Amino acid sequence: MIQAFATRFRSVPIVPATLLALSLCAGGVRAQQCQAYNPQPLPPGGEVSGNLSDKDIPTGQGGFAQDYTVTLTGGDNVAIDLTSEGFDTIVTLLSKDGATVAENDDGPDGSTNSLLFTRIKDGGTYIVRVRAFGETAGGDFKLKVTRLRPVQ
Repeated sequence: MIQAFATRFRSVPIVPATLLALSLCAGGVRAQQCQAYNPQPLPPGGEVSGNLSDKDIPTGQGGFAQDYTVTLTGGDNVAIDLTSEGFDTIVTLLSKDGATVAENDDGPDGSTNSLLFTRIKDGGTYIVRVRAFGETAGGDFKLKVTRLRPVQ
């Protein structure tokens, strides 16, 4: 029975997933779904102002996100501050492989802004993800990554 199944489908061409995805993009699927993932590096100083919208990365939870890369050293203590008057912020620090290192929704001041403190165990490139809580559309935001130095 297995041999008959294999013989029947022997003539069916196997299309690699990459070619299939490219053909779907060419076939009129929304351009947003066809753009390559390309997080932007944080500028020197670790601060950026941006606008979160439905043209950004879909989160799969009804919202959208923007990703930024930052190089951190093992032993660094970092503060990641994300503020917005337009939406309830969530900031996530991801390792290069996409695993969540740390995340914060609401800051310690009781606002809907996010303030994350963490110590970096292994040096390397990390991703700082800016997103809105729930299905919020987004709006303007400010992101700042600061390496904390011990008081001398």
